[in-house]
Amino acid sequence: MSVFVADEQREAVGLADLHALAELILREEGFPEDAEVTLLFVDESETASYNGRFLDRDGPTDVLAFPVEELLPGVIPDTHPQGPPLMLGDVVIAPSYVRRQADEHGVTFEDEMALMVTHGILHLLGYDHVDDDEAERMEERERQLLARVGRQRR
Repeated sequence: MSVFVADEQREAVGLADLHALAELILREEGFPEDAEVTLLFVDESETASYNGRFLDRDGPTDVLAFPVEELLPGVIPDTHPQGPPLMLGDVVIAPSYVRRQADEHGVTFEDEMALMVTHGILHLLGYDHVDDDEAERMEERERQLLARVGRQRR
């Protein structure tokens, strides 16, 4: 797995643990070794900018996912051994926003950051929460994956 991490903000973040979590999620979901994901940690003004430019929403947010392709949960795209790597997309997270959110929900910052990475990557892989059934499926998968690394979903 290729997980690229860029930390462009000031909040202290356990990058190694989040990198390992991203790799675990891709393995657990059955993606090939050449799958690529980018985790980008930015400040809130950057997520507000992305939110406005790409989603027509105002203000900052905790996590955004920008998939390269529209995938379905559990369906792995075909790849060719001599072909390019399977680029899944980018997950953009604002750790300062996530820290406040963790405090509001009474959970640890580390658990909340792990949830944001998991949530974002699952979006790249086709999971969603538009309707109740999809949301239930996504939340259950988040719980399962987070439990594998000793983290909890709020």
